Amino acid sequence: MNFRLIPRLDIKGPNLVKGIHFEGLRVLGKPEDFAQHYYENGADELFFQDAVASLYDRNSLHEIIQRTSSQIFIPLCVGGGLRSVDDIREVLRAGADKVAINTEAIKRPELIKQASIAFGSSTIVVSIEAIKRDNGKWEALIEYGRETTGVDALEWAKQAAELGAGELMVTSIDQEGTGKGFDLELTRAISTSVSIPVIAGGGCGKPEDVPQVITEGKADAVSMATTLHYKAIETLAEKSNSHEYELEGNTEFLKTGRGFAKVTPCSIYDIQKTMRQQGLPCRMEANSE
Repeated sequence: MNFRLIPRLDIKGPNLVKGIHFEGLRVLGKPEDFAQHYYENGADELFFQDAVASLYDRNSLHEIIQRTSSQIFIPLCVGGGLRSVDDIREVLRAGADKVAINTEAIKRPELIKQASIAFGSSTIVVSIEAIKRDNGKWEALIEYGRETTGVDALEWAKQAAELGAGELMVTSIDQEGTGKGFDLELTRAISTSVSIPVIAGGGCGKPEDVPQVITEGKADAVSMATTLHYKAIETLAEKSNSHEYELEGNTEFLKTGRGFAKVTPCSIYDIQKTMRQQGLPCRMEANSE
């Protein structure tokens, strides 16, 4: 089995953003440029999340996806604001290969079955944004982690799989953006309870975190953001200095490293190298940067 590495791009308007626990979002640059960089450097797939879709009840990434899909030839998964089969159809027509649904799936679980019948289970990813409560269980949140539901994340994962989801994107809100590593207990609990692939997200801070969530968390794929974005910024900054690329975003803040002290910038190649050292096969062969 080859394990997939999936850069996650959270987008607000035209910008790639990143925060901690889905809060305090800061602009990093143009999502298309980061996407192209990851495509050229060994990403298996890309995951685009509209960070403010819940505020407008719609996904606003169509133009970005159209531009990206014309230049990038690996699977693109798009999430945020998808409320109906028609919404999903529009995103797929824009160039997405998969969609991730969360809020409306919890509100109307039948959407999972409807969508999997219409487009095939392999197209439907159910995103689970989980936070650990004092009772030791995880609650599934919605609206980009803004709203509670009272839904047990583990039980919801089982139900989503039964309804026809092709895979699950499991993000720990507690760990997200912290660089402290993945929630291994959460990932393992869900992975061992369903028969469909589980993508682990939230908390990657160094290359070693990835093989750990695969071996100990039983993840089938891994989603990463901050640690890859900060390494990508270094490469894009070099292009900016040579006038090949116009770097945007709050670069002065990013250079200080404040708020992300536990994150070690690394490339997909760095992660793959660490995986191979532990005997974990990768689908793609990244280039050293």
